[in-house]
Amino acid sequence: MTAPELRPVDLTVVDTNTAEWTLFPIPQIGVELDALPLIADPDTGMQVFKMVYRAGFTNPWHHHPCAHGIYVLDGVLTTHGGEFGPGSFVWFPEGGIMEHGASADGDVTFLFITNKPFDIHYVER
Repeated sequence: MTAPELRPVDLTVVDTNTAEWTLFPIPQIGVELDALPLIADPDTGMQVFKMVYRAGFTNPWHHHPCAHGIYVLDGVLTTHGGEFGPGSFVWFPEGGIMEHGASADGDVTFLFITNKPFDIHYVER
């Protein structure tokens, strides 16, 4: 039996300095976040975005049918578990409630990574 011939993979490259940002609507709370889609995997539903929470914005208590990670690029991410600055990676497991946003002092820019298709459900507290 012979091994299959390996070939270089096609790369997906996004120059986040020049790519066009879009709005990421969250109609449940009447908000549109600034987002730059980087990649979406049609097989798994995994997605990666570069996003911004504006100063003082908090995404109130909610849960997702997916896990997701936030890698802080600039600013301070505030969460129910603390505050995290540039270089921090925060993983939010599937199956629990959470809240996160930007500090009152400034915007937070981050990479948002899901492990499967994204959806959001808000809870009353």
